[in-house]
Amino acid sequence: MLKTSDLKVKEVINIIDGKRLGAITDIEIDVESGKLTSIVVPGNGRFLGLFGRNEDVIIPWEKISKIGFDVILVETTTFADLKQLDK
Repeated sequence: MLKTSDLKVKEVINIIDGKRLGAITDIEIDVESGKLTSIVVPGNGRFLGLFGRNEDVIIPWEKISKIGFDVILVETTTFADLKQLDK
């Protein structure tokens, strides 16, 4: 059993290029089925992180390869494959 608070402290890593995508900021759940449908990570930072950041990125559950002790491995060819979430 895994709690949502446990998910939020794990780093999300893309296994295709090894890029660190950040920690989970939110999750999406299908209220009809009660299943987790996607995780949300912060978008790429802008210039030195001084001027905010881009929109959050939604990673579908199907893109998650493995949930480890301290990381979540996702498999996506490019960051552009993932859906942007406007705040």
